Amino acid sequence: MTSKVTQFAEQLSEAETTKVGIAPLTSVDPELTVEEAYYIQLENINKKIAQGQKIVGKKIGLTSLAMQNLLGVDEPDYGHLLDSMVVENGGTISIESVLQPKVEAEIAFILKKDLRGPNVTTLDVLQATDYVVPALEIVDSRVQDWKIKLQDTVADNGSSQSYVLGGKPTKIEDIDLELIGMVLTKNGELVNTGVGAAALGNPATCVAWLANKLSEFDIPLRAGEVILSGALSAAEVANKGDSFTARFAHLGQVSVHF
Repeated sequence: MTSKVTQFAEQLSEAETTKVGIAPLTSVDPELTVEEAYYIQLENINKKIAQGQKIVGKKIGLTSLAMQNLLGVDEPDYGHLLDSMVVENGGTISIESVLQPKVEAEIAFILKKDLRGPNVTTLDVLQATDYVVPALEIVDSRVQDWKIKLQDTVADNGSSQSYVLGGKPTKIEDIDLELIGMVLTKNGELVNTGVGAAALGNPATCVAWLANKLSEFDIPLRAGEVILSGALSAAEVANKGDSFTARFAHLGQVSVHF
């Protein structure tokens, strides 16, 4: 592991602890590669595992063309989900525990079989999925003012902070993933709508991308893991006192309070 990877990992870890954002890694080192950024992410994940935390799934980011264009990239990214990141449906997140949180509504896949790339297809994902549920992901950047490029968010575990699962477990064959509609409300007011097709045309396609991408690092998706398949609309800023609820056609709803 290069000293650069270790140094950046330590800076991100400290920012998470102190709740003080750091300068973008890409401004400190414009030559930082995406691969190095994933190794920075893995270094901090391995550190947390050594402290007793457990990997319970993965999250996929940058699945919409709008977000990819914003960061000037042509593929999604991913981060790890840990057992310390789980928030109960309807639960409360302390505003002191986050830096600059935003909320995204997504469809979560719960796997019943391992998926190991390369060459995983959307059909493979459908066959490996036990059920889907609605989810909220709380994204948070340890980089000051969200001034991120792809390498910054990758190194920062996909800018993930926590997640909430809700609704009712629904079998894939009972729904049309591409057509599922979603409405997101903030303090009772409509702020966003979305549809399954907003995530690479089909959320299952995002999960297939993830399985294939992870094969580069010899990491499989495991049975029982939660896979957050990507935001169906823009992320909404969360402040103290805000409540968010996402309602999905056929899947039910999920909510969180700050």
